[in-house]
Amino acid sequence: MAVDVDMKALFEAGVHFGHKTSSWHPKMAPYIHSKREESHIVDLAKTVEGLEKALPFLTKVVSSGKKVLFVGTKKHTKELVKAAAEATNQPYVTERWLGGTLTNVTTVNQQIKKLKDLERRMASGDLEKRYSKLEVQRYQEEIDLLNTRYGGIKDLNGKPGAVFVVDVIGDTNAVKEANVLDIPVVAIVDTNADPTPISYVIPGNDDAIKGVQLILDYAKAAILEGDSSSKPVINDKKEK
Repeated sequence: MAVDVDMKALFEAGVHFGHKTSSWHPKMAPYIHSKREESHIVDLAKTVEGLEKALPFLTKVVSSGKKVLFVGTKKHTKELVKAAAEATNQPYVTERWLGGTLTNVTTVNQQIKKLKDLERRMASGDLEKRYSKLEVQRYQEEIDLLNTRYGGIKDLNGKPGAVFVVDVIGDTNAVKEANVLDIPVVAIVDTNADPTPISYVIPGNDDAIKGVQLILDYAKAAILEGDSSSKPVINDKKEK
């Protein structure tokens, strides 16, 4: 069952408010409805259209057994992104995007392996047995640092099936790396951004907390639908 998109809810959440006309990107022209004072207004019909293309794609990705990597490092929305990823059991990056996160998997995997090994040794008490309290504390600090950098992707095995980006300007490196690897990018694209590198454009305000939350809620619903469809159906009928 497809996720229903409500244009009125998008309007009430402020998804239609774009940036100042002076900072617009000309390639966003097809997604702009009008101007209000000195700001552009996003065409919400295009937003609905974008979501109606993107959401079934997310469902398909997850139902095929692949992951959707959520990316959102903007200060006031990163917790929303992290919550959406955790609610759907998907990987995420909400701190600074580290160069090579997708394209230099050898180095990244080495760091994740180190993190998991330290976590295992800390949980088993091995570090406590071998080292002083101060040294154990330093190991814990290292674990915390590695988790800040890699915690959201430490269970990501292989390439994700899609990357969902909330702020394509702030996280342009994530978009670039996904493009290099031909990983489809689903993104909220504001009026000041270039939609060209984005596979599934969701035109809208990437600053409004309510708007970002609503779009993430739609994405969550689509992913959960795909996740449920990927689980095997159990036949509990008893044989006669």
